[in-house]
Amino acid sequence: MFIYHKERPLEELGNGVSRRVLACGGSMMAVEVTFAEGAVGPLHHHRHEQLTYVLSGRFAFTIDGETREVGAGDTLYKAPDVVHGCVCLEAGVLLDTFTPQREDFL
Repeated sequence: MFIYHKERPLEELGNGVSRRVLACGGSMMAVEVTFAEGAVGPLHHHRHEQLTYVLSGRFAFTIDGETREVGAGDTLYKAPDVVHGCVCLEAGVLLDTFTPQREDFL
């Protein structure tokens, strides 16, 4: 399957955050999330495993009560049901991979 970025709809989530589901199938999903400087990804948890790859920008991520600064090229792993969130320190883009798929994003 080939998926073209320009054909994937962009969803404005508000407060400087937008999301684009890039691909989904089987038990995996890839999602691009764009943050304006100062935008917040509120603390939350879900049943899915999640990998986040920082494409650009700088973020303060909190995972399971620990906060660290990350930037382009860094990767974060979030186990199922672990509380996590972020604050965008410098406008950037994240690539999130979920398994199973986030049905609430479709």
